[in-house]
Amino acid sequence: MKIIIGADFVPTKNEKYFINADWKYLIGEDLRRILEESDYRIFNLEVPLCTNKTPIVKYGPNLMASTDSVALFKALKIDLFTLGNNHIMDQGEDGLKSTMKTLSEAKISFVGAGKSKIDASKSFIVERNEFKLGIYACAEHEFSCADYNKAGANPYDPLETYEQIYDLKEHCNYVIVLYHGGKEHYRYPSPDLQKICRKFIDKGADLVVCQHSHCIGCEEKYNNGTIVYGQGNFLFDRSDIDEWKTSLLIAVENGNVSYIPLKKQDDKVRLASKIESEQILQGFMKRSLEIKNKEKVNTNYNQFTSELIYDYLWTLSGASKSIVLRFINRMSGYKFYKKYLDKKYNLASILAILNYFECEAHREVIINALKNKVYRSEEDLK
Repeated sequence: MKIIIGADFVPTKNEKYFINADWKYLIGEDLRRILEESDYRIFNLEVPLCTNKTPIVKYGPNLMASTDSVALFKALKIDLFTLGNNHIMDQGEDGLKSTMKTLSEAKISFVGAGKSKIDASKSFIVERNEFKLGIYACAEHEFSCADYNKAGANPYDPLETYEQIYDLKEHCNYVIVLYHGGKEHYRYPSPDLQKICRKFIDKGADLVVCQHSHCIGCEEKYNNGTIVYGQGNFLFDRSDIDEWKTSLLIAVENGNVSYIPLKKQDDKVRLASKIESEQILQGFMKRSLEIKNKEKVNTNYNQFTSELIYDYLWTLSGASKSIVLRFINRMSGYKFYKKYLDKKYNLASILAILNYFECEAHREVIINALKNKVYRSEEDLK
């Protein structure tokens, strides 16, 4: 059984080609042939398919695509979409219902989302010639996650997720975990992400694929399993930064995992050329070698977060709301905000923030209170 796993598949300004099922324009003959020759095709649908706008209150963009976009997915014979991601609830419960209805009518299966947390946590099993393939999908906590009385994506829950994977493996020959997590545009695992994914393997997963970073990351062979820390987008024309221009298809056959490099070309995607493929895979394997060194994982992450912390503090400080401060920051080449924040936050205030985020009790209070505040705001808007 040959399985192909693709990453984010999202109609954007190229939606008309999806609606017209114009696969020749969007992916080309060579890439279509690879999909056609596979036995099972899995992708991440990171957008609700609906006709009416019903956006939720959230931080970040509310994505949406026409239900007619399913024409391309049918033409490409996609077998399964994971809906366990941070955008599937962008148009609320109505958007999710519309998506599931649209896929069901097109005879495309889905996993990773549902009408409740229990429903969303259900895995998907494919049986072919006495071979059972199990697929489990979950997402980090953003605005899309389901709860026991709320529809949405299946949230990663360390008290439940690992046991669900263990139970799935009891009934399957091969288990794939699709984990929508990891920091965007970061090509390495964080120390915690590595622990999470390794635990998936320990509990029975044969392959773990992280799909959220929008960039190609690296691979880790661990305890007879394979972890892919980021495969990039399949087709998601929302940015032209370097990280979004390359991606990988993951091919699985007889337990062997291989990679097919892709290259974004404007609003379409193609197989990478021979030279491009060599460059993409060389970078992928170089990073894969680096993460064998635990210190390298920590060092890379420390360097990455030491710069990123200023973006978080800028938002928390409220300075991002000030037109004057934003203007000064822009005129300084975005150097002002670091000096401003270093003065604003002394050691005592940094320690307080650290304690609030690190302590389970404080973090639970903050999350609960902020959610209640958001829900009250939603009610006021109705």
